Amino acid sequence: MTERPAPTTAPHAAGRPPLRRILYGVRRRIAVAFVLQAAGSIAGVVPFIAVTLIAERLTAGTAPSGGRLWPLASLACAGGLAAMVLGFTAGVVAHLADNRLQLGLRLDLARHIGRMPLGRVSAAGTGELKSAIQDDVHALHSLVAHTLLDATALLTAPLLALAYLLTIDWRLALLSVLPLAAGVYLFGRAMAGAKANMAEYGAAQSRISSAAVEFANGIAVVKSFGRGRRAHARFLAATDGFSEFFTGWVRATLIPSTAALLVVTPVVVLLVLVTAGVVFTGAGWTPVVDLVPFVLLGPVVSAPMGLVGARMQQIRTGQAAAARITALLDAPVLPEPAVPAAPADARVSMRGVSFSYDGSTDVLKDIDMDLEPGTVTALVGPSGSGKSTLAALLLRFHDVTTGTVTIGDADVRAIPAADLYRHVGFVLQDVRLLRATVADNVRLGRPEATDEEVKRAARAAQIHDRITALPKGYATVVGTDVVLSGGEAQRLSIARALLADTPIVVLDEATAFADPRSESLIQDALSTLAFGRTLLVIAHRLATVRSADRIVVLDGGRIAEQGRHEELLAAAGRYARMWRSQGLDASVDLTAPTASRDTSRPDLTPKGTHR
Repeated sequence: MTERPAPTTAPHAAGRPPLRRILYGVRRRIAVAFVLQAAGSIAGVVPFIAVTLIAERLTAGTAPSGGRLWPLASLACAGGLAAMVLGFTAGVVAHLADNRLQLGLRLDLARHIGRMPLGRVSAAGTGELKSAIQDDVHALHSLVAHTLLDATALLTAPLLALAYLLTIDWRLALLSVLPLAAGVYLFGRAMAGAKANMAEYGAAQSRISSAAVEFANGIAVVKSFGRGRRAHARFLAATDGFSEFFTGWVRATLIPSTAALLVVTPVVVLLVLVTAGVVFTGAGWTPVVDLVPFVLLGPVVSAPMGLVGARMQQIRTGQAAAARITALLDAPVLPEPAVPAAPADARVSMRGVSFSYDGSTDVLKDIDMDLEPGTVTALVGPSGSGKSTLAALLLRFHDVTTGTVTIGDADVRAIPAADLYRHVGFVLQDVRLLRATVADNVRLGRPEATDEEVKRAARAAQIHDRITALPKGYATVVGTDVVLSGGEAQRLSIARALLADTPIVVLDEATAFADPRSESLIQDALSTLAFGRTLLVIAHRLATVRSADRIVVLDGGRIAEQGRHEELLAAAGRYARMWRSQGLDASVDLTAPTASRDTSRPDLTPKGTHR
């Protein structure tokens, strides 16, 4: 039976510090690993104690018999063997806990991100999400599988060694603690401000990750326009900032941290104990034979200080990672309706819609707009006017601040997310493809679709011939076996939308980054997709939508004017000025009837849908 992953959002874990909350689901396994490691550490000290007892008997003045030494030798061997077995078992248990934790965290994060508003996910960026799901979760591996066990060993063995030394000579035992005390003091100096520095360290790493992902994703576009040097400036700025911060941090902590390590080295500890031992034996305070356990176990007492720096770093890294993970898990999700509603038809209505990202400044104000079934509505306007934001409200990437967005008289907030995306599809200019087969990428539109339906959608999207030319055809893995061009990826996303066969489709400048040949194919595919559907088109080039049933001009988050192309030109307003400034009369018009927009197109309608 497959074991269920550890829950990270258990009710009893609520309100706890982030790290304790993250580890709540595997706390019992970690506790077992602690006990095993503590027992192993105790067993690891036994051979040293046995050796000191053997040395005491060998220097007692009379030759000891084998019968007096062999039990101690056997005890030493048994202690060493037990330490290895218990330490190995503790490591296995800790790694099993770590495996369960990482699987559970990644599943929880994936489920939670899937329920977050898509606008929030897009704003976070792939770098931040990758950092949380991959880097931050992986950062907990060292903490759970190694560091916590090491910390247990570093505490248990020295305490047992010190307790034994106190029974031999309490004065020398206290002297053996002096190097440790000095190391703790110096290390405390070095770690001053470590919490704030670790937070900045994690933030700097995230900035580098985000900048690297952003640059890698856009490198093809920026190089095409000769802006490669400028495009990687953000990445260079992130790395330079990290270098400056980290260099300053290291410079400030180098001297005290190095001194903390030096004072607890075995050479220094032995020098202190041997010097004190010579004085003590010379004064007759301590027998010579009593120096043996201090020579063997004295360095063990101070040993934790030599490793505590690295372990503290790992603990703080784990704490910072846990804080970022829990912050993402606590991010608001789209509320599911208590009483679900179902759209009656494909009519879209927006009434009194306003929206603000930060709750203070409205980027959309008092929007009233209707999209009638089977019509094409185009959103145009200058950059920053709110076109993409308005379309995102229909897709429920965000929820309106005030007003309502309805589909078939049902408020989009009352439509369950799974049902909403059966009614509203979208083709965006930033295409996202999975590292999966071509067929699976298309089948995202409707997972239960047959192979023949997938192929029919691809033919309608003008991408079938390109797919069949691939080495493995529809079984070719995107990103591994082949890297598709921007136009090819766009047509693949159109095939996905065709397969989904939603009655409402949002197009966000789907040809923005396509070359002329790909643009022609994409336009044909879009015309097929648009046929018979309620279409909302975000357009930057006005000539591509001049035949739209309605053109809505946004300016400053408000509707400046709306109407048909001829009406808006005659009004000599904002639209007319934009039209004259662009001069794109010769551009392709995706809203105009074409040969591909006829009733002979392939029937992609799944059973039981709206069609």
